[in-house]
Amino acid sequence: MILSVEKVDFAYPSRQVLEEVSFNVQRGEFVALLGTNGAGKTSLLKCVNRILKPQSGVIWIEDQSVMDLKRRLLAQKIGYVEQQRQGSRTTVFDAVLMGRKPYIEWDATRKDLEIVCRVLETMNLTDYSLRNLDELSGGELQKVFIARALAQQPDVLLMDEPTSSLDLRNQIEVLKMTRQICHSEEIAVVAAMHDINQALRFADRFILLKDGRVFAAGDKEIMTSETLYDIYEIAVAVEEFNGDKVVIPLGG
Repeated sequence: MILSVEKVDFAYPSRQVLEEVSFNVQRGEFVALLGTNGAGKTSLLKCVNRILKPQSGVIWIEDQSVMDLKRRLLAQKIGYVEQQRQGSRTTVFDAVLMGRKPYIEWDATRKDLEIVCRVLETMNLTDYSLRNLDELSGGELQKVFIARALAQQPDVLLMDEPTSSLDLRNQIEVLKMTRQICHSEEIAVVAAMHDINQALRFADRFILLKDGRVFAAGDKEIMTSETLYDIYEIAVAVEEFNGDKVVIPLGG
């Protein structure tokens, strides 16, 4: 296991958010984190990345607790793509190069520049290299932030609603690229997602949160109409189409 979360509790002053959350993720595994708004998905990702500090529990990267890692080493091991942020006058190339910051001593090396060029090509962003972030659309900007996280070459990539600002074509493109890189580079990906059908199409495993707890975890076999009703409180049919499971809301 590259990532292990053991009995993590987290609370804001006004409310409990996570309770005894436990799960494991292997290298090369794309895990979709699902649940309603307020279920604790974003808070859980921030606990894993040490942006938030759990009140109890342990989070391991291989055999090291994330709480014991120095910030530089933590940034080498975990990449994080948060929800949409604003652009700036920074160029796309320089923004992605920031992903190499945990490795740079004095100045970027040839290896750093080559990694950035390779990631830009992978994300179809090469033609945007010299454009400023504040000139990009929301979807283009999101792809840049994903590219920056990939430039870190992390062991674990955390993504918080990575396709929320993308049109349908770019949603499919980004998720397909992420899955390909996850499998080929053996990066563990944990992505908080709202689109259940996209999760079913691209993820290897699923963690379903309800009221801050892990309600169910596993492969596609757990994605049943009964389980989804318990999570989302809406009747759905789970059917097969072209070999994939598809969730269809009923009524309305």
